[in-house]
Amino acid sequence: MDIIKLIGVVIVVIGFALKFDTIATVVIAGIVTGLVAGMTPMEILTTLGTSFVSQRTATLFVLTLPAIGICERFGLKEKAIDFIRSIKNATTGRVILIYQAIRTLAAAFSVRLGGHPQFVRPVVVPMAEGAAAARGVEVTDEVADVIRGASAASENYGNFFAQNCFMGASGTLLIVSTLVEAGYDVTAAQIAGWSIPIAVISVIVGAVRAILLDKKLGERSAE
Repeated sequence: MDIIKLIGVVIVVIGFALKFDTIATVVIAGIVTGLVAGMTPMEILTTLGTSFVSQRTATLFVLTLPAIGICERFGLKEKAIDFIRSIKNATTGRVILIYQAIRTLAAAFSVRLGGHPQFVRPVVVPMAEGAAAARGVEVTDEVADVIRGASAASENYGNFFAQNCFMGASGTLLIVSTLVEAGYDVTAAQIAGWSIPIAVISVIVGAVRAILLDKKLGERSAE
């Protein structure tokens, strides 16, 4: 009957599926799991308290939210849009690469600038397709799919590979907490520092992909 101790997992899955409060769902799952495992209420509270204290650095990202909110409130996204639109001699690859660079920089400072539905689909994709059409490329369904895929990839690269460059990012702090618990003496600054070269490499790879994309589209326009 040890399998009954996994009831906490079931509670979490159901809670997330029904979009209940995340923290409440996790806490309830922990309490129920403890009771099923035969722990006393005091033992459960002690375990929860110990876990919170040992993982407290993972909550430091909350301190960055006011600054991020102020930046977004005063038009950070709009300025990024204006910057992309001001690009002269734009090509599809350049538009996508510049967005990836902006997204990488924003992610490095934990600023939620982009997103597929908020930025890529309504802003980057139309501009990238327009740049292709302006250079004589017929934007067929096949070409549109390639451009949209490249645009979506730029969001993924910029966000994924740069988010740990910020010392206060939840992902960075979670890595630190996990490694410290495992016995490794690391700091958030060290994790962020080692993440910077990865972010730079991702932009370089994005530049190569942008060049290849423009070359591919150029070959289509020449046909």
